[in-house]
This record gives sequence, C-alpha cells and structure tokens, in this order.
Amino acid sequence: MFRVLIAGGTGQVGSAVVRALLACAECKEVVAVVRKSGAFADERVRQVVMDTAATTFESDVTRLARELGDPLYAASCIGIGKGSREWSEEDMTKLEVGVVGAFARGCFAAGVERFALLSAAGSTPKSRIRYVRVMGQKEEVVKAIGFPRLSIFRPGIIAGNVNTPGYLASLGRLIPGSFGTIDQDDIGRAFVAELTHGALGVTLLENSAMKQRARA
Repeated sequence: MFRVLIAGGTGQVGSAVVRALLACAECKEVVAVVRKSGAFADERVRQVVMDTAATTFESDVTRLARELGDPLYAASCIGIGKGSREWSEEDMTKLEVGVVGAFARGCFAAGVERFALLSAAGSTPKSRIRYVRVMGQKEEVVKAIGFPRLSIFRPGIIAGNVNTPGYLASLGRLIPGSFGTIDQDDIGRAFVAELTHGALGVTLLENSAMKQRARA
C-alpha cells in the first residue's frame, strides 16, 4: 500500500490522475496540495491547503511529505491549461518552473524516490515557441533534482479536457505520433502505471507509450 502526494490534482489532467489512483487498490490515500479546500469529495483524498507563492512552500512540502511516511510517491500535474497565450513568459515560468520545481525539490528532500511530471509534446528549452520552451525548462529543472525514478509525460492534444475543443480532439486522431490526440483518462492510468511499476532513471512518455501503459 502506498500514498501519493499530488500538486495540480484539481486541474483537468490532475483530476484524471486522481480518479485513476482511487481506482487502484494499492493506493491507500491521495494527498492533494491545493490552494483552497473543497475540490474533492472522496474520503481517500486528503486536501492540504498551501500557499504556492510563499517562500516557505518548498519546506512546507518537505514537512508534509515526511509526515506522510513511506512508501510515498509524488506527482505534479500543474499546468496552465486554457489561455496560455494570455500569460506572460515571466508568469508562465513562475508557475511551471518555479512552483513545480519547489514542489519537486520539497518531495526529494523528504526522501521521495518516484516522481511523475506532466509536460507537453515536443518540449525543449531551445524552442522558439514560448510554451514549449517553458515546458522544456520545467523538465530540465526536475531532471536536475535527481529522483531515482522520474517519469515525464508529454501528451499531445488531450481529448476529454474542457480546454480542448471537440473538433480539435477529433482532428488530432488523424495525426499519428506524439502530437496527435490522447484521451485524458489514458494519461491518468499511465501515471498510475509508472508510479507503481516504472523503471529506474528518467522515462519520457509520449502518446503511444502512455496508451500502452494505460492498457497494460
């Protein structure tokens, strides 16, 4: 039996991950770091309100993770979602790199060895596309922390997500490879598969790999 500490669990993909965890008999409890309580009704989800902008956020995460004990896995599903064009690069970086990085470092300091990270297809810090570049920077920051097991999820077009228009999800099913469509619940199940049975080192999962994990 294990617990999972999750950030971003109230978002679209995060909610799918929480549902998949609750469907896993081995998951004893999901502990969700939230900005305000009330998002979850299931008794196996414990909500812990934290100020992600506070200078103590990283140490607060470490303290919480240590209190939860072992075995404890962690996942970050923090993401901007709809409206990324309206965000400045500075604000985007504060969330995707700053907050996610602090959460990950806090988990690592507490001894968490398995970490799952939501990113995006094609992410690279060298991209000329702002969103893709920031996602790449986020990946690099979390990789540098040194988790023994780190799974990075790079979905393309996400179906079942309120931020994805239906026509776009349908068109994406005609696109092969990493930039096509993947169902949100498949991402959630893939997170659980990686947290419970992932390999040592850094594993990058694009659409095809996530679909395989979800159906294993």
